Amino acid sequence: MMTGAKRKRSAVWRKIQAVRFEDIKVWCMRRLPIFKWVPVYNWKENLIPDTVSGTMLAIQQVTQGLAFAVLSSVHPVFGLYGSFFPVVIYAIFGMGHHVATGTFALTSLISANAVERLVPSVSTNFTTSNNSGVLGLSEFEMQRIGVAAAVSFLGGIIQVAMFMLQLGSATFLLTEPVISAMTTGAATHVVTSQVKYLLGMKMPYISGPLGFFHIYAYIFENIRSVQLEALLLSLLSIVVLVLVKELNEKFQRKVKVVLPIDLVLIIASSIACYYADMEYVYGLEVVGHIPEGLPSPKTPPMNVLPEVVTEAFGVALVGYVASLALAKASAKKFKYTVDDNQEFLAHGLSNVIPSFFFCIPSAAAMGRTALLYSTGAKTQVACLISCVLILVVICAIGPMLYWLPMCVLASIIVVGLKGMLMQFRDLKKYWNVDKIDWTIWVSTYVFTICFAANVGLLYGVVCTVVIVIFRFPRAKTLNLKNVKEVEYKYKTEDNCESLKQVKIISVNNPLVFLNARKFQADLIKIIQKDTTSSQCEQNTLLCSFSNGSCHGESLQSCHSERRALILDCSGLNFFDYTGVSVLLQIYMDCKNRHIDVLLAHCKASLIKAMQYGGNFESENPVFFESISSAIDAIQIHRNYSKFSEQSEV
Repeated sequence: MMTGAKRKRSAVWRKIQAVRFEDIKVWCMRRLPIFKWVPVYNWKENLIPDTVSGTMLAIQQVTQGLAFAVLSSVHPVFGLYGSFFPVVIYAIFGMGHHVATGTFALTSLISANAVERLVPSVSTNFTTSNNSGVLGLSEFEMQRIGVAAAVSFLGGIIQVAMFMLQLGSATFLLTEPVISAMTTGAATHVVTSQVKYLLGMKMPYISGPLGFFHIYAYIFENIRSVQLEALLLSLLSIVVLVLVKELNEKFQRKVKVVLPIDLVLIIASSIACYYADMEYVYGLEVVGHIPEGLPSPKTPPMNVLPEVVTEAFGVALVGYVASLALAKASAKKFKYTVDDNQEFLAHGLSNVIPSFFFCIPSAAAMGRTALLYSTGAKTQVACLISCVLILVVICAIGPMLYWLPMCVLASIIVVGLKGMLMQFRDLKKYWNVDKIDWTIWVSTYVFTICFAANVGLLYGVVCTVVIVIFRFPRAKTLNLKNVKEVEYKYKTEDNCESLKQVKIISVNNPLVFLNARKFQADLIKIIQKDTTSSQCEQNTLLCSFSNGSCHGESLQSCHSERRALILDCSGLNFFDYTGVSVLLQIYMDCKNRHIDVLLAHCKASLIKAMQYGGNFESENPVFFESISSAIDAIQIHRNYSKFSEQSEV
């Protein structure tokens, strides 16, 4: 008789034998997106714009790599490695065509907490004179990058684990106000961390709860130690960067190739620092020695993993949230799809594998992604081209950056965070759409400022869920009756001709971030099903949306008339910013499909929120007091159209 172990081995072997080549191919296409887009890459049309974008991206990757490495409290050269290895990995596994991964300010700031805690600058165990023999750097520097690499490794492992647990579907909890507030708060932290370089001050590393305020308290207490030369150079650099970047944005439609002001500033300041001998004459802090060539792989120090768990979770969550938001925005802009779970895998591997090559934690950055937009990048080839140029810098040009002043790097970081800091403008729209979302934004920002980005993110998610839990029981439409009891009764016998292709959908639940995505998906399915239908069967569709699902009935229809969609919003008791965004997106999608959208029984607050949301224009009225008035408007419009056609004939 076969033992239990033998039976299990036999069952496993049968499963292995049952795997077909097609199954392996499907799996590879799903988990290795590069196999999808490379075979269909249009070399003739896309190579030139991708090359231009890749060149501009490489310049920004180098400057941000150096800057964010310093922000992470490690040697600047490790930022160059972090601008090369993660980009290659994400190009293989990632789905965002315009997502520029690499070093990232928020993850660098989080990893700096672990680096400064475990290998403080005042350490007596390591000195800059002790050469480790690795990359020609001191043992102190190698110890520091070891901690940062451990944070990257463990953070990537957490992201891969989330992929295996299929937690990508839980990202609906990360609402836009929470992400916006967290990233804005984290950007404020980053700017604060660079003030010491902008002012040329020597100050200890300050972190922990309320560390933000302690930093400024220390600065004001020691204001007399500000280095005037560093301050003037910082102000000059910021003015030049802001002015040229604004001009680039203004004329980007006319001139595709923008002026790489970051590179120009680095070259100019390095040359000036070298010839004026600013390091010794004025005491300006410079980048220093940059090793040549790529490092040999080395396992991150596993003994420090238990001590960096908190930072690893922060890197995993904050990096993923910021990156996914950019990937989703890219997919929406250029009309393709992004799998939330696949992004977990892509970013997880982009942290795990590069950690063996002395890389700091990575993620996608808003500034680099915006650069790809503005320079006309088409595919991930732009990122791969940037990797080739970065490799040239690592192997040949790197040592020339020795004289780059740290205050200039700090200026580049601060100006590069402009996009995140400008999210303060979102407060106005949240106030006009939903004041509770406004409150969540402000409180999440305050928590992020007072504690850390991961704490602010956790608070925002918990706060949002608790508020929704308290708001949902107040909705009278939770206990819905049968669909038949809420159907709108209208005599179609007398209006058969004018009511063809009309759909009526009753929204009988609050529309918030918890159910907005499914509502949109179900509605699109109904529209697509009707679009692809080849037979004329229905006239008026009466559909009720309840708890995120649609149940519909319909009557006779014909494709000869322009279709119309009536949303009965009488049951929409409350909504949030995400719900309004979904309604606006549905309106635009239907408009692109040549479907007229009319909303009936809308509350004044909903009308105000949708009108404020923008991109809500129509030649005909959109909001109606009742379904009957909406149907009358359709009749009048169609009768008028027929009369116009007859008049032309």
